[in-house]
Amino acid sequence: MKWKGLALLVFSLLLVLGACGDKENNETSDSNKEKADGKWAEIQEAGELVYGTAGTLFPASYYPEGSDEITGYNVEVMREVAKRLNLDIKFEIMGFDAMLGSLKSGRIDVITAGPREESKKKFTFSDPFKYSYSTMIVRSGDLSGIESLEDLKGKKAGGAATTVYSDIARKFGAEVKTYGNATNDVYLRDVANGRTDVIINDYYLQSLALTAFPELDIKIHPDLKFHPTTNNIVMAKDADTLEEKINETLAEMREDGTLTKLSKEFFGGKDVSKKPEEEVIEIEGIE
Repeated sequence: MKWKGLALLVFSLLLVLGACGDKENNETSDSNKEKADGKWAEIQEAGELVYGTAGTLFPASYYPEGSDEITGYNVEVMREVAKRLNLDIKFEIMGFDAMLGSLKSGRIDVITAGPREESKKKFTFSDPFKYSYSTMIVRSGDLSGIESLEDLKGKKAGGAATTVYSDIARKFGAEVKTYGNATNDVYLRDVANGRTDVIINDYYLQSLALTAFPELDIKIHPDLKFHPTTNNIVMAKDADTLEEKINETLAEMREDGTLTKLSKEFFGGKDVSKKPEEEVIEIEGIE
């Protein structure tokens, strides 16, 4: 306001409103924190942990042929976590793009994913239970014309819309062909038949996916290892008690060898619960 006669009154009102606003914001923040931290009590009362997962990604989360029981490394880690917390576990099958929204709304209690700066502002992440890095599947004959990350420019990359792998593809100029909750073979066959050129994803997942389709003329790029990643259990923001319980349980599972045992079972004898020793390229600007 420019009217001098009202200046003092307006200033006083702004101070009062500001104080009220601060109080309301603090009360809202405290309320949200209390609600989120009460998540553990809510889960205990329900007696079950609701886990959102894809169910289509071998060997992390999938249904074996002829079986209606979901399994996989992520799934069995979560089963064991729930068991040690004296909880049943319920699986909600959904595409990755729906998971964060479902977690935020309270439809599910946890998912498994890697932390990103933006998501860390909105959700709580446990300690890692899996370490890896990114690589790419390409056609065997010519590596899909890709010798470096810069060669992704103008290529077609298969992937989900909101993953870090699609962010990497876009950063280097690739066009991302998005899928719904598709199974691995759909992605792989599209590279083999030329509908897409490349799939950027987790090294261990891609290694095992290839073993299931030896007839396809595709391979993991032999020279490109980039973007170190972790997989963590994700829950509501400020769910401090739940986070503490989960981290304690993961530490027990690491100490008694359970994570290593599950890893070797699903990843061909490899231990993904430990950091890889390979030299991995960091990509600036990618979380």
